[in-house]
Amino acid sequence: MKRWLLGPPGWSMPVCEIDLCVGGALRFEWADDDGRSMGLTSVFREIAPNGRTVTTGKFDEDWTDGETLVTQSLNEVDGGTTLRTHILYASQPPPYGAKMSGMTDGMEAGYTHLDAILAEMAA
Repeated sequence: MKRWLLGPPGWSMPVCEIDLCVGGALRFEWADDDGRSMGLTSVFREIAPNGRTVTTGKFDEDWTDGETLVTQSLNEVDGGTTLRTHILYASQPPPYGAKMSGMTDGMEAGYTHLDAILAEMAA
């Protein structure tokens, strides 16, 4: 996860701790070359054998206006795997705030890293 969730160029993930069980926590901390940092703590609420996880989480600097509910699922589609992520925010304004924070760029960079890692593993 440290290889693919590290975000856009100039960012790293010095902390990646995961206790993968219901009630277990995960802690991610990112840092960029300019000295900025960002941290997230989440708790696993559901872990299903079919590739579905549900977590609640909150960023250290709470720009999302409260705890988020994140549901992720992996599904086989036409011989490949699709990852779907649904984020439910505590109130209406935060998704705009998330977009303005650069979160979409960071997530897109992460998926690009993941594509490269999976291609490397398949080779």
